[in-house]
Amino acid sequence: MKNIQITITILKITAAVIMLQTLYYKFTGQPESIFIFSSLGLEPYGRILAGVSELIASALLLIPRTTLLGAVMGIGIMLGAIMAHVFVLGVNVMHDGGKLFTLALVTLICCSSIVIIYRHKIPQLLKLKF
Repeated sequence: MKNIQITITILKITAAVIMLQTLYYKFTGQPESIFIFSSLGLEPYGRILAGVSELIASALLLIPRTTLLGAVMGIGIMLGAIMAHVFVLGVNVMHDGGKLFTLALVTLICCSSIVIIYRHKIPQLLKLKF
């Protein structure tokens, strides 16, 4: 049982840290973020909305009672990011060597693993009260 808790903690922290570290680029309007969201036709509102969504998902992931909700949000956000890379941006954005794409995949895998581990709590997710 202790090993599964360690695994869950690692998955949660990994996903949250990846999403949180990208907030600086989104919220400060760094050229990479502006390029990405301009290419998608979503600059600046999409960039800010994505940042706020990632911030909320990260916070929910780290709160034990809302971890499953945060993981579900993270899956949705990362699926959007991956689709943007596959269909519009390409894997290599502004010569990053595929780093952003890889981080999105890692986050998706972490959040998906959390959902699989907590799958028995999915019915409770629909009844969640804050």
